[in-house]
Amino acid sequence: MPKFIIEREIPGAGKLSAAELKGIAQKSCGVLKSMGPQVQWLESFVTADKIYCVYIAPDAATVKAHAEKGGFPANRISDVKRMIDPTTAE
Repeated sequence: MPKFIIEREIPGAGKLSAAELKGIAQKSCGVLKSMGPQVQWLESFVTADKIYCVYIAPDAATVKAHAEKGGFPANRISDVKRMIDPTTAE
């Protein structure tokens, strides 16, 4: 199943409280549950003004549909072509 990186522009994201992040996560999980198992949220990284999310989904349209249903921005959806890590150097 393809993996995607979603860039969400959210001014002040890094200043969101734990309660606000919990609410966002709960909303996302609720939408995912309604969409079925074909789309999965793996993890997200919060920076000062953006949240980068890693999803597994059949296609970018499914990722976009999740964002629209949840009311989340999805400013850029990138298809992961390959992954590397420190062991790649070995």
